[in-house]
Amino acid sequence: MAAFLWALLGIAAGACIAIQAPINALLGRGLGMPVAAAFVSFFSGALVLALVMFATSAFEGRAPDWRGPDLWLYIAGGALGTIYVTTAIFLTPRIGAAAVMAFAVSGQLLAGILLDRMGFLGMAVREVSMGRIAGAVLLVGGALMIRFL
Repeated sequence: MAAFLWALLGIAAGACIAIQAPINALLGRGLGMPVAAAFVSFFSGALVLALVMFATSAFEGRAPDWRGPDLWLYIAGGALGTIYVTTAIFLTPRIGAAAVMAFAVSGQLLAGILLDRMGFLGMAVREVSMGRIAGAVLLVGGALMIRFL
């Protein structure tokens, strides 16, 4: 049952990303700059997360260990997110939300297979199987069909 609920949570998170893309694209059109819309998206998200973090810290009775992680870890995730959000804002009005999501998920899956195989940053190593290859080919094929057919 827990696995089913985790899957539903993942689907809901994906739906949020799909809904976010046209909202941010409209914001970018209104601001006249996709990069400005990405900034607003990250800034407003940071404010909401700050509130959630402070509430969670108070509830749990502990605070984050800000000195623990290496400096590059503070920058890398946000920088990669910036590339994704800005690209989605730029592409959504041009190729549509479904195509943007299909290509984004395809990229996530392909990168995920590679990262799993490498054991990236201490992750458990997972071999590349025929099932994973077939799933990736089907997903990329589906993304291409969504965009071009």
